[in-house]
Amino acid sequence: MSGKIHSLQELEVREKAVLVRVDFNCPLTADGAVTDDTRIRAALPTIQYLRQHKSRIILCSHLGRPKGTGFEAAYSLAPVGERLAELLGDEIVLPENCIGDAARKLAHNLLPGHIMLLENLRFHTEEKKNDAHFAQDLARLAEVYVNDAFGVVHRSDASVVALPKLFSVRGAGLLLQKELHTLGQLLHKPERPFVAILGGAKIADKLGVIEHLLGLVDGLLIGGAMAYTFLQAQGIDVGGSLVDASSLFVAKKILERAASKNVRIVLPIDHVIAAQFDPQTVRTTTNEKISDGWIGLDIGPKTVNAFRRVIAEAHTIFWNGPVGRFEHPLCAAGTRAIAEAVAANGRTTVVGGGDSIAAINNAGCAEKITPLSTGGGASLEFMEGKMLPGVVALEV
Repeated sequence: MSGKIHSLQELEVREKAVLVRVDFNCPLTADGAVTDDTRIRAALPTIQYLRQHKSRIILCSHLGRPKGTGFEAAYSLAPVGERLAELLGDEIVLPENCIGDAARKLAHNLLPGHIMLLENLRFHTEEKKNDAHFAQDLARLAEVYVNDAFGVVHRSDASVVALPKLFSVRGAGLLLQKELHTLGQLLHKPERPFVAILGGAKIADKLGVIEHLLGLVDGLLIGGAMAYTFLQAQGIDVGGSLVDASSLFVAKKILERAASKNVRIVLPIDHVIAAQFDPQTVRTTTNEKISDGWIGLDIGPKTVNAFRRVIAEAHTIFWNGPVGRFEHPLCAAGTRAIAEAVAANGRTTVVGGGDSIAAINNAGCAEKITPLSTGGGASLEFMEGKMLPGVVALEV
């Protein structure tokens, strides 16, 4: 980054109309109830700051992946607005469209300290296309732009990239500031030993960050389906487990590079397996091998203990991705155990990604682990050393 990014505290927001890009992409039940309000709560400090300064607050966000051809009830932000209203103890205005005459009139008539939540930005295909005209329509609603959505700053969406450039007064919200500061410390001044825990399914999605982490960390714990690719790259049988065949060569090179840098990579030494995910067949292996006809679903107890020992000695931890299919009760023990171990560590820990945070909430450890990063992809790209488009767009 070459320019300066103003903090929220540096902006003149008193009695101004402030458009805040938040990340309210929350999981919902089939009947539209918010099941995890972590991202809503994360935005509260910025919202409260603006209320204290009598700003007219216009919040905008996406939710899910609608078609982009107009309103879809399943992706409406109405349930999110209801939850936000409960948390604030106040009413939230929700127009039927994020742009247009009605939205502009409601924004103009908004009283100081009051809040309007715009309907799902992705009801318009222009949002994902970073469309300049769509951004101009949004810009007409306010005088100041604030980005407080770390979870989307790695995306080149209109509300993230084109929109802030239309405001002479723009900056980073309190959440975004905190996320960038914390992850920046991990990149530049981590307290050692520094250990990264990576899980999830696709190794291809995390090759870049793994390569970059090898120059930063002292240890790397790899679980989830991506571990099977590393194991197979070593010639270890993994049965019918998910393997990214196109990444086998790269996985082998990563293991070689880690050894040359004296970075300890810990892979599963036992597994929870099943025959075609049949709950009746779930069992635990005695070693790292998985027989034909069986698939790996979680790390086993020996691996849990091995991971625990490394985690207990760490002074800085970065965790992204569950180490098993934690959403299924029979495969949740590994991820739950890691969440408990990370919480017990009590030192500098950054946890990123919706699945990782959900696992921590399921384990009842959320209050013991701070900070919980609100961005999975964004935190990975930051740790990879990439420039984040939404952050660059805030520069003045």
